[in-house]
Amino acid sequence: MSRLSIAVEELLELEEPDARQVERLFSETPLPVLALAADVLRQRQCGELVTFVVDTTINYTNICTARCAFCAFHVTPGSDRGYLLSTEEVLQRVERAVRLGATQVLVQGGLNPEVGIEYCEELLRAVAERFPQVHRHFFSPSEVVHLAKTERCSVREVLERLREAGLQSLPGGGAEILDDSLRSKLCPGKAGAREWLEVMRTAHSVGIPSTATMVFGLGESLRSRAEHLLKLRELQAETGGFTAFIPWSFKPGRTALEGRVREAGGTEYLKTVAVSRLVLGSSFRNIQASWLTQGERLAQLALSSGANDFGGTVIEEKVVSATGHEVSYLPQERIVRLVKQLSRPVAQRDTFYRILRRF
Repeated sequence: MSRLSIAVEELLELEEPDARQVERLFSETPLPVLALAADVLRQRQCGELVTFVVDTTINYTNICTARCAFCAFHVTPGSDRGYLLSTEEVLQRVERAVRLGATQVLVQGGLNPEVGIEYCEELLRAVAERFPQVHRHFFSPSEVVHLAKTERCSVREVLERLREAGLQSLPGGGAEILDDSLRSKLCPGKAGAREWLEVMRTAHSVGIPSTATMVFGLGESLRSRAEHLLKLRELQAETGGFTAFIPWSFKPGRTALEGRVREAGGTEYLKTVAVSRLVLGSSFRNIQASWLTQGERLAQLALSSGANDFGGTVIEEKVVSATGHEVSYLPQERIVRLVKQLSRPVAQRDTFYRILRRF
């Protein structure tokens, strides 16, 4: 048996590695070993099928009080560049996405002091009424915490009202790195790590599933990345409510961190995908590649480094675009071609990973 094969087998024998072991995977294990081990594990857990969703992201407001150092999208209240979409404007964007085949709409925005829960309920009801076939994947945990504070009620009450209005799942945005020592410096006005986790725990308890994310390259330590993954693994073991994990690298352009942090490269991204599969694979079946921040070719490579899903078509998006990183709609035909170049089967899915169409 070759040294590579031995190293891969040793990784595959790791069962629920601790923070120190995960940190060593990031720092000491070469990418070829990580990628091969993660790919073997992906084959065992998911098979060869690659999935994707036809979706759009609607950012309903850029007005935000959080002032995160890593955000190029937000403006402060009172700015002449601020906007808040009306319900009809949101519906127009949903209609455009539906014409392009969208089955999922992600709606999220800044922590706008003028937005209360009635606005959010109205959006949900309007989309559900006009486009009942579209899955409503609305509002990040940070927005839920903001609504609870604005309305002076509990997170559970907010989630239950949103569910009654038509919320079907929560996006995992706002997690960044679940390390409050870092968050206190970069985003002190935003929900902390414990709050983010508690929103997800509560959402799962009231029947609202969600995705989970990690944004790396914010100046965090490898130990913080490791502990982020372990916090997600622990909560998933408790609730089983996460449908997928999506890691992506931070784009510092036009943010307060531009020039202060080193942008993560392709090798670091692929290692992160691979480590995610090795650490989370026993509890998270689905790990998404991120063409949105990494580009098509790296997303393609991620499918051989532990990822089983290509993410979405992203018909519209404004937050990543605000950094100057060019983002454009990726038609499903292009995704199918990229996957078939790997000689892998490919299928369109819905939000819950049910197969809608095979190609």
